Amino acid sequence: MTDTASPIGRPLFASLPGDIDVSFEFFPPKTEKSEQQLWETVLALAPLAPQFVSVTYGAGGSTRDRTHDMVARIIRETGLPTAAHLTCVEASKAEIREVAEAYWEAGVRHIVALRGDPPTMGDTFVPHPDGYASAADLVAGLKEIAPFDISVAAYPETHPEALSADADLDNLKRKLDAGASRAITQFFFAPEKYLAFRDRAAAAGITAPILPGILPVSNVAQTRKFAQACGAVIPDWMEELFEGLDNRPESRKLVAATIAAEMCRSLYAEGVRDFHFYTLNRAELSYAVCHLLGMRPREAAKVQENAA
Repeated sequence: MTDTASPIGRPLFASLPGDIDVSFEFFPPKTEKSEQQLWETVLALAPLAPQFVSVTYGAGGSTRDRTHDMVARIIRETGLPTAAHLTCVEASKAEIREVAEAYWEAGVRHIVALRGDPPTMGDTFVPHPDGYASAADLVAGLKEIAPFDISVAAYPETHPEALSADADLDNLKRKLDAGASRAITQFFFAPEKYLAFRDRAAAAGITAPILPGILPVSNVAQTRKFAQACGAVIPDWMEELFEGLDNRPESRKLVAATIAAEMCRSLYAEGVRDFHFYTLNRAELSYAVCHLLGMRPREAAKVQENAA
C-alpha cells in the first residue's frame, strides 16, 4: 500500500545543469609507482576543467622537491591552473622566499598558504626563529614577493588549537585581510556544519569565497586519523554505513561515493557552486561525484593534446 503522505519526490540528481566549479587536491608521490598513479589521476580529472588543482607540501618541507616537480609538470604538460602549498613549519623567511620565487619562475601563480603542522603529531607548533609565526604573516610575506593568488584554510568545526570558534574565525579574517583571495575548508561530513560556518563568516564581515572541502572516503581507518588530527567529526551514522566493508573495497567505494554525492547535493541546494575535492591521488570517487552533480568533460581534447 502506498503512503500518500510520503510521496516519492524528484530524483535527487535529476537534470542538474552542471553549473558548478571544482578544484582538486593531490599529495606529492614518494615512489615511481605512486607518481604514475598520481599522473593518471591528474589526466582523469583534467577534462572536468577544474578552476585549479593543488599539490600539498610535507611538514618541514619534507616533500619540497617532489611538490615542485609535480606542480611544474602539471603546468607544463596539461596547462591546468596549479597551486602549490607552502607552510611556515621549520622554514626561515629567506627559505620561503627562495621556494616562492622558484614557483613563480615555474609558472605558479597560486599558493595555498598554511601555518602547517609540526612534523611529529601532537607536538606544539613553534615558529622558526627567522620565520613566519602564522599563516596571516605568511600571506603578507608572499604578497611582498610576488602578486600571488593565495588560498588559506578554514575550519567549519574549529581548529583544534583555537581558543574558541570566534577566535578561529578572527584568525581566518586576518588571513584574508593580509591578502588571501579565498578560503578552503577542512573536510567535514555534515553539511549543516559548513552552512553554519558560512553564515557566521558572513556575519563577521567575511566576503571572500569559502570553498567546502570534500573528502570522499576511500580508507575509513585513514579518515579517522585525519579527522582526529584536524578536529573533524565522523557521524555515527556514517561509521555504521562502513561497518562490514573492510574486505569489500568495491562496495566501500559505492558507499563512499553515495555519501559524498548526497552531501554535495545538499550543499548545492543551499546555493553552493564551488567544491574542493581531497582526492588522495585517486580519481574515481571525485569524478563520480562531479558526474552526479551534472559535470561533463569540458576540455578533454585539449588535455589529451597537451599530455601527448
